[in-house]
Amino acid sequence: MRTRGAARSVGQLGSAGDVTTAYVTRAIWTNVQSTTHIKGTERPSLEFPPEVTEAVTEIIGAVRRDGDEAVAELTRRFDGVEREAIGISAAEIDAAAAALTADERAAIEGTIANVREFHEHQREHLEGFEREFRPGIRMGQRVIPVESAGVYVPGGRYPLVASPAMTILPAVVAGVERIVACAPPQADGTIQPAQLYAMDRAGADEIYAIGGAQAIAAMAYGTESVDPVNVVTGPGNMYTTEAKRQVFGHVGVDFLAGPTEVLIIADETADPALVATDLLAQAEHDTESRVVLIATDRTLAERTIEEVTTQLETLPTEETARVAWADNGEVIVVADRQTAVEVANEYAMEHLQVMSDEPREFMEGLVNYGSLFLGHHSPVVFGDKAVGTNHCLPTLEVSKYTGGVWVGTYLKTLTHQQLTADGAASIAPLAAEICELEGTHAHRLSAEARFADPDA
Repeated sequence: MRTRGAARSVGQLGSAGDVTTAYVTRAIWTNVQSTTHIKGTERPSLEFPPEVTEAVTEIIGAVRRDGDEAVAELTRRFDGVEREAIGISAAEIDAAAAALTADERAAIEGTIANVREFHEHQREHLEGFEREFRPGIRMGQRVIPVESAGVYVPGGRYPLVASPAMTILPAVVAGVERIVACAPPQADGTIQPAQLYAMDRAGADEIYAIGGAQAIAAMAYGTESVDPVNVVTGPGNMYTTEAKRQVFGHVGVDFLAGPTEVLIIADETADPALVATDLLAQAEHDTESRVVLIATDRTLAERTIEEVTTQLETLPTEETARVAWADNGEVIVVADRQTAVEVANEYAMEHLQVMSDEPREFMEGLVNYGSLFLGHHSPVVFGDKAVGTNHCLPTLEVSKYTGGVWVGTYLKTLTHQQLTADGAASIAPLAAEICELEGTHAHRLSAEARFADPDA
């Protein structure tokens, strides 16, 4: 069990120069020995303010009721944009490609190629089967794609160029027949060129300039311009996440996620400057980003805190990263590798990075994470942007029961069975007895109709 504030003691942790920084030691791990917070924070939850839930309910209701008209009005209200049509035209796609340099197009194409290759290997390792389990009883399963999928590509502070590859390509590789993609329009009314080019090249069949909760509603319920889909995926802010929660059940969703997270396990072989750099790479995403260091060496932990302070001074995105570090940054010193693994599994964070000369010594015990980055040369940025694994990952301890977006997100596992008369006769008494225990009498009669001997 975890308790908060079980033991508190205030001390001084030396920082750069002659400046000292107060810290709080919190013994919050009653099941983990020799664990010390030298920088702590409260654990967040995926609970949105009531006004967000109410606003999203209003938006979804408007889109369901008024379709394209509601989408156009909401786009005017939230994006300050008015378009003749919400669908992106071929001319706009061509213009987006022309707005990029050859190197920019090549970078997008390279990421798409890597993501495609990795997800194709995923698909190759997902197989159906059929076999005769007993005489006259054949059973099996098929693994087939959903018919249609909708993906959301967020704009916001940073229009993520890698996101289209992460959400569209797994659907393409899975064999989804129709893939719809939505992204918020810019001030000029169209989608940010690099995102639009990536959406097209990744394989979206239809692209719409719709942002926020109204995009989720349009894909889930349909409008005059957008036919509804079976599954909606993709990252977004609290409004799009709340919209996914509200439409779930009518359509499938990947999962609900909060702000980005990284947890780094580092031992004495790690470079404090590199650890600080990788922490700040996630801190710059959002002021709500969570960044955690678990160190098996106290000196490394202290030097990393110093490095974060130093690097923030020259970081172009310092304003965001500094707030995230101050409000949501944690540094924990543990006694050994096993303790580091136990704490990491309890946190169950989106990105888990192991900075050690022997990262695989930690790997076997690590079971709760979105994606794992092993060694000093495997930063989260590679998974986020280019290496080929998926960056749509669970946050807020969701990795305790699911992984991130993958080819299987767009697949259904369907079972089937076929029995001969002899096979049916062999299973009918068992089924009939179960029905008798339940009191499901029509079920019992259905089973008994397959008895080999009507008087049995």
